[in-house]
Amino acid sequence: MDLLFTAASFILALGILITVHEFGHFWVARRLGVKVLRFSVGFGRPLLRHQRGPGATEYVLASIPLGGYVKMLDEREDPVPAEQAHLAFNRQVLWKRAAIVTAGPLSNLLFAVLAYWAIFVTGDAGLRPVVGAVEPGSVAAEAGFQRGDEVQRIADRSTPTWESAVFALMAEALDGEDLTVLVRDASGAEQHRWIEGGRLAELPEDPNIFDRLGLSPERPRLPPVIGELTPGEPAEQAGLKLGDRVLAVDGKPVEDWRDWVETVRARPGEPMRVDLDRGGERTEVTVTPRALEVDGTEIGRIGAGVEVREDLMDAYRVEVRYGPLDALGHALGKTFDMSQLMVRVIGRMLVGQASVENLSGPITIAETAGRTASYGLDSFVKFLAVVSISLGVLNLMPIPILDGGHLLYFLIEWVKGSPLSEQAQLQGQKVGMVLLAALMTLAFYVDLSRLFG
Repeated sequence: MDLLFTAASFILALGILITVHEFGHFWVARRLGVKVLRFSVGFGRPLLRHQRGPGATEYVLASIPLGGYVKMLDEREDPVPAEQAHLAFNRQVLWKRAAIVTAGPLSNLLFAVLAYWAIFVTGDAGLRPVVGAVEPGSVAAEAGFQRGDEVQRIADRSTPTWESAVFALMAEALDGEDLTVLVRDASGAEQHRWIEGGRLAELPEDPNIFDRLGLSPERPRLPPVIGELTPGEPAEQAGLKLGDRVLAVDGKPVEDWRDWVETVRARPGEPMRVDLDRGGERTEVTVTPRALEVDGTEIGRIGAGVEVREDLMDAYRVEVRYGPLDALGHALGKTFDMSQLMVRVIGRMLVGQASVENLSGPITIAETAGRTASYGLDSFVKFLAVVSISLGVLNLMPIPILDGGHLLYFLIEWVKGSPLSEQAQLQGQKVGMVLLAALMTLAFYVDLSRLFG
């Protein structure tokens, strides 16, 4: 079921983003007087066709959902009747052809703006960027971060949520310059934490950058209250009941659920005297954890789960919401920042300054599609926005066969005053196909490396 859900989410995401991209080409071509013969979402054998009449655009849904295309009237591909020559793509002036080609990637970027606008208008829920554990000797410890610090700004970027803080740190770290982070400490006073640019430059460009920095988000401490019992396991056999609060084990107080779990795991096969609070009365049971081998290590297990209150995360949640006009400004800024970050990371990868681990192939994208879809509509829309920006940016790269490659041809045509020869364009297309195949192979390799550890 999970595999089917992931596959369906992946196909849905691709279908939406491909349609957006190709609709950009289609809409601008029609507005500029170019005849569109076919609008296809997917490649291969057509599954569905629709055509209003002879000579009208044919709309196709094809069997391979890994791309799409808009087929326009073009004398370089098929003979064109003399009376329709003015409708052919190749007969259009340079600016019209450039506008049609550019419209696809720009549609992806516009889609991201609209997606972020909708999120900001309806409310973007996230976690407050409150620092939890700080690893001794880490970059964060050297910078002076302390438990309870709430990140307010990174450089000049506001950080109302952990998500915004992660993005801000990733973007600023690329500069390799000393960075100031404004925090509100546990006492409520504002403080500045300074991170050396040299230490930032050592960090990889990935969403786990705060972990690499040596700090983790503050998480709520779960009270050691039994909320789930597995039939036949030691906890139930010993007489533990739902709602029991663990007070101590062999006289040692238990602070929270994590403390309780660690105690159980450390005592496989050893009887434990457990003091409980049961409905306001103190009682005692003896539990012997069942020994279980995990990754070559023997641990204890009793078959009990924690009780999680619905309001437990309320103090950690925050919602960022703007009015329609303000939301548009923030959506444009978010899309621009994400596009700029992607361009910079791609540039660093090309010169060997960034890891190819930043690449994501179909496997990773499919997994992320399924995961975000399972989280809810907001998460899935954010995922669509990020992938849409990626498609827009990648398609503008000056690689023959991509939209950016066609724009490169048009630039050469503008400079020299005449189009490149068909032979030169054909050779460029071959080079582009090789580069694209190499990029896809590398992305698959990175995907498989992640999958198999």
